[in-house]
Amino acid sequence: MSQQPDLNIPRKSPVQARSIATVDAILDATIQVLLREGIDPCTTTRVAERAGVSVGTLYQYYPNRETLLTAVLVRHLHAVADDVDEACVACHHLSLDEMAQGLVAGWLKSKLGDPVLSRALYAIAENYAAPELIKSPQKRVLMSVSAMLETASDGKFKALSMVSLMTLGAIYGPVRLFLEGRFELEDKDAFRLQLVALTRAYLYQAASAVE
Repeated sequence: MSQQPDLNIPRKSPVQARSIATVDAILDATIQVLLREGIDPCTTTRVAERAGVSVGTLYQYYPNRETLLTAVLVRHLHAVADDVDEACVACHHLSLDEMAQGLVAGWLKSKLGDPVLSRALYAIAENYAAPELIKSPQKRVLMSVSAMLETASDGKFKALSMVSLMTLGAIYGPVRLFLEGRFELEDKDAFRLQLVALTRAYLYQAASAVE
């Protein structure tokens, strides 16, 4: 396992519009190289070439390969958190059944939209990501689910944080098994329906009926 990257990434803060565009181009190029060539050939030199910048420019923002890959992962995790939050907000004050459907749809939108990229990002998470860097998006997801469940029209929870965590785990586990190559996903719709059934059953089991 590689050494954990410096947590101060990017090295240079992209405060100007041009700098922000450069950072976006570098991160987008990293994803393109990951998708085309895989994680091992995804070097700073290859990414800089793909982004159309010098290696020196890339190093102004990301001092090594590890920090670059971690930055891509963190950006992806925040995008996942955005998708989940959007799905959860849309389900506020609905039934637990509708919440299960919405949450599963939001999660699958992020994770199965591009399975190849998701697999590459899991590999990055296992080899490079520092826990401190992924806590923020993970916390956002948990808070979004908790805020949604708190408004359920047909149930309430005594241990809301724990129920939210278990709900996410019920969805996360099967999706990760697929992305790790443990099984082939021949029917995405059937997979979604099974995840909804699993999530719905847990939520109703954990909930007390609203009087």
